[in-house]
Amino acid sequence: MAVPKKKTSKSRRNMRRSHDFISPANYSKCPNCGAFVLSHCVCTKCNYYNGRNIKTGQKVG
Repeated sequence: MAVPKKKTSKSRRNMRRSHDFISPANYSKCPNCGAFVLSHCVCTKCNYYNGRNIKTGQKVG
């Protein structure tokens, strides 16, 4: 079994783990109703995406 010859310092250990984190979710405001929604997803409040009502298929504007 492999055993380390020297103690890994806190600095070296933390530098190795610097990429092991979860980035926060990217929320944006819905241009139709102003609710916060995930980017590239249909708004759950008003069912709009990309200037279009997904349920009815009608364009806005």
